[in-house]
Amino acid sequence: MQIRHPSSAPQLHRDFLDRAVPILAADPRLLGVAAAGSYATDSMDDYSDVDLVVACEASSFDEVMQARKQIAATLGRLAAAFTGEHVGESRLLICLYGPPALHVDLKFVRVEDLADRVDEPFVLWERDGRMSAAYASQKGKFPPPDQQWIEDRFWVWVHYGASKIARGELQEALEFLSFLRVGVLGPLGLERAGMVPAGVRRVERSPELAALLRTTVSTLDPGALLVALDNTIAAYRLVRAPTLRVNADGEHVAIEFLDRIRKQIA
Repeated sequence: MQIRHPSSAPQLHRDFLDRAVPILAADPRLLGVAAAGSYATDSMDDYSDVDLVVACEASSFDEVMQARKQIAATLGRLAAAFTGEHVGESRLLICLYGPPALHVDLKFVRVEDLADRVDEPFVLWERDGRMSAAYASQKGKFPPPDQQWIEDRFWVWVHYGASKIARGELQEALEFLSFLRVGVLGPLGLERAGMVPAGVRRVERSPELAALLRTTVSTLDPGALLVALDNTIAAYRLVRAPTLRVNADGEHVAIEFLDRIRKQIA
């Protein structure tokens, strides 16, 4: 089986796929294997994961899910593996092979469910063309952030963060700022920059956004945390859509409370 790898694929990744795909193809329960992520976009580097989508018949899905760690173990020296419930994807098996270390994600999917996806995987092997047909039936699209959903919650979150700083729960306040970067500022800023709105992934490719987020990073000091929260609010006002239905009352109450906390700490 000859696989045409993208030019950016490192040799370690090529060797793994050249070995693994024929093994998967020999399993009669499986219908196809596709590579997603940076492999599909030809943007890999030495630190890239291998993101594989493994398709099977609906009638074999439960059996394959039960056997997925055993399947993964046939593809190389499997050092660790666990399922992806923490990222909301129970079909995902996250694997570490090596040495040398290589991170491989194996997502096992019913062939009927392939069309519902966030990107455009590249088919490496398929048994009867149904994987390609499923992908051709509709375009993959990463879900955009729901800006009104965020606005309806943002000012309550600001009050929460200010309360943690006032109470002296500085570790929690620090993590709260990270939550806002990952769940609010990163996705909104990346979307405005024309990039995939996935948390804070690859924000460094947008220097303006990276510089903006840098102002929201704090140390474990009440004054520094308040400055970072102020900068978070300023950044949010900058990246939110002008067409939003702004919660002016919530904003006023949260800012008034934050000003009061600032005077107490000063």
